[in-house]
Amino acid sequence: MAQPLMPHATASWLVDNTALSFEQIAEFCGLHILEVQAIADDTATTKLTGRDPVRAHELALEEIEKGQADPDYRLKMMKGPDQIRRTKGPRYTPVSKRADKPDGIAWIIRNHPEISDGAIGKLIGTTRTTIAAIRDRTHWNISNITPKDPVTLGLTSQRELDSAVAKAAKAAGIEAPVDTRLEGDREALLEQLRAEREAASRDATPGVELDRDTLFKS
Repeated sequence: MAQPLMPHATASWLVDNTALSFEQIAEFCGLHILEVQAIADDTATTKLTGRDPVRAHELALEEIEKGQADPDYRLKMMKGPDQIRRTKGPRYTPVSKRADKPDGIAWIIRNHPEISDGAIGKLIGTTRTTIAAIRDRTHWNISNITPKDPVTLGLTSQRELDSAVAKAAKAAGIEAPVDTRLEGDREALLEQLRAEREAASRDATPGVELDRDTLFKS
């Protein structure tokens, strides 16, 4: 499924400027719902600048209105400009996050030893040599490396990590772990979050009905 050119920035804009559910935003942007919740709660690793998908010709205003009217509606992406896709070489990581790579690698090695070095390299954007050094504890900075979730560090997405774990588990013939963080009270949590957003919207503009130009002002 096609995704916005800048999924996290697009999700941030949709959270701030629409009444779409976290599920709708997560599916449209290709993110895990917990990533969208973190963006909404301003607990993401970096403060994002929203990117308007309407102005970017990736999402029609009518699609947003359909989604707001029906929580079960799945947004359809418009054909936007061709995205530049990486075909060779490691994943690009911003300079500010490169120092976090060893911590993310160590976390995967500790929590998901079934994932191959090649798969870790694709997830984090690093080399087999670095991974092997951390695995063997011969890395030059091993004493300062602390295992940290690479998703929290912003090195990869939850969806990519889950996919890598599932593929590695299947190849190893073991049962893939199931994400149970929202199990049981998932719907209650979503309803609470929607109610809070609706209440905040009403409090911000009491008695005023916003027109479309105001609601989707970038």
